[in-house]
Amino acid sequence: MEPEKNTERKKETSSHFIKAIIDEDNRTGKHDGRVHTRFPPEPNGYLHIGHAKAIHLDFGLAEEYGGKCNLRFDDTNPEKEDMEYVEAIKKDIQWLGYDWEDRLYFASDYFDQMYEYAVQLVREGKAYVCSLNDEEIRQYRGTVTEPGRNSPYRERSVEENLQLLERMKNGEFPDGAHTLRAKIDMAHPNMKMRDPLIYRIRHTYHYRTANNWCIYPMYDYAHCLEDSIERITHSLCSLEFEVNRPLYDWFLDELRVFHPQQIEFARFNMSYTIMSKRKLLRLVREGYVNGWDDPRLPTLSGLRRRGYTPESIRSFMDRVGVAKTESIVDYALLEFFIREDLNRRTPRVMAVLNPLKVVIDNYPEDLTEEMEAVNNPEDAAMGCRSVPFSKVLYIEREDFMEDPPRNFFRLAPGREVRLRYAYFIRCDRVVKDPDSGEIIEIHCTYDPETKGGNAPDGRKVKATLHWVSATHSIPAEIRLYDKLFLQENPEDVAEGEDFLTKLNPESRKILKGCFLEPGLQDINPGDTFQFERMGYFCCDPDSTPDLPVFNRTVTLRDTWARIQQKNQE
Repeated sequence: MEPEKNTERKKETSSHFIKAIIDEDNRTGKHDGRVHTRFPPEPNGYLHIGHAKAIHLDFGLAEEYGGKCNLRFDDTNPEKEDMEYVEAIKKDIQWLGYDWEDRLYFASDYFDQMYEYAVQLVREGKAYVCSLNDEEIRQYRGTVTEPGRNSPYRERSVEENLQLLERMKNGEFPDGAHTLRAKIDMAHPNMKMRDPLIYRIRHTYHYRTANNWCIYPMYDYAHCLEDSIERITHSLCSLEFEVNRPLYDWFLDELRVFHPQQIEFARFNMSYTIMSKRKLLRLVREGYVNGWDDPRLPTLSGLRRRGYTPESIRSFMDRVGVAKTESIVDYALLEFFIREDLNRRTPRVMAVLNPLKVVIDNYPEDLTEEMEAVNNPEDAAMGCRSVPFSKVLYIEREDFMEDPPRNFFRLAPGREVRLRYAYFIRCDRVVKDPDSGEIIEIHCTYDPETKGGNAPDGRKVKATLHWVSATHSIPAEIRLYDKLFLQENPEDVAEGEDFLTKLNPESRKILKGCFLEPGLQDINPGDTFQFERMGYFCCDPDSTPDLPVFNRTVTLRDTWARIQQKNQE
């Protein structure tokens, strides 16, 4: 999959505090004017919309300042990692339109060098092998109000520590028997600085290094060294890592290596959505959704399958911006940007999702006409198409009422409406199922003088309906998606309550027996259309030549605009 080349995107974005830091660094000549960032995902799950903010920031800043951005997989926890995730992450970043060029790295590329740095810390008396188990380490660490206690193994000699570390590396001890810890300060007010772990023993197969290693570095130790080795200038991470920054700086200072600057920004949160990889994994593994690319998930693969475009997500992230204070973005804002993008680019077609049969009694039995339909009124260059019109049609069942209320302007007995691109029709009678009483077809009369949808005598109608020819239409399956959670903040649950209780049981509805205009016969998964009056829809990979399947990307109704209008009132 080739990364998108979009030179038009190389323009200045809105200012924020990280750009102010970079501008000051460039003014003072720090890093010789270099801007080198990195995106460092853990390959233990699929990327979601929250990661898109970090991707957009890391790659976008490098692009704007003429710098570079590395893609680096932080594969230090092999028990939870897999090459499936690596390939999915690469695909998602390319889909968003970013290119790491030849700068693809893995933490495991540096395992040998990290170990040598650990040996250096031990030789200099700044690290030691600790034989406390996990529970004992927690007990010795203290609390936020009480200092910790020194490990009884803290004063082991350099020689003993070097021997034990070597034996740990050689696989002579079982999991949990020992750890390597930094020797800092067990009374430090920042608990991250209370002799943090550097290495732990894990006899686990690694998808890149196989069984070459049975000790693996901890994130706080590995991450800063990866940045240093790659000579990253600005190491951008989410706000929860602010408390880790003193440890980031400590390792680099004590090892006297190149020192990038860690800068924290507020992570991305969106209403009616969860961003926890652990909880997303649970939804997938326990079958609440159909895989990582389920269109209800906030994963980039799920959004892509639903029909979201990379342009809409990048525009959305520009609007959200970069801040130091966390907030929750309304889901309707994301819908606004995909609606705005698809309105410009997608062709219009007609599809009937809940069909009602219409018979035009005075239309010739053997006649088929081709009606000219506009593909996109927003873009004249997209031209027109021909849509077949015949005696028997389908319209939406909701567009007809036998006994309508006063404010219903669509089709009803004795009432005339316009068929999009075609004729005026008037309902004369209805046919009902004798057993259920349900209306199964309506009989109408058309006015042949109104072809194209205009009456030569100037008379007006109050409704225009979409339709498809019953003879020429294509059967289809339509999947309507709504928010996965009923609650604006699904993470906000009572003690002991499961977030799964907030799932929306109506988040997916499958409509069978739908009909599309015949021009949608030969399309490909990922092709997106506006179904007139119904919303934007994307062809799903489950489609077959005999039965196309479409996912609704977003409705035509602009919820965000209504929210903004209400706020202004």
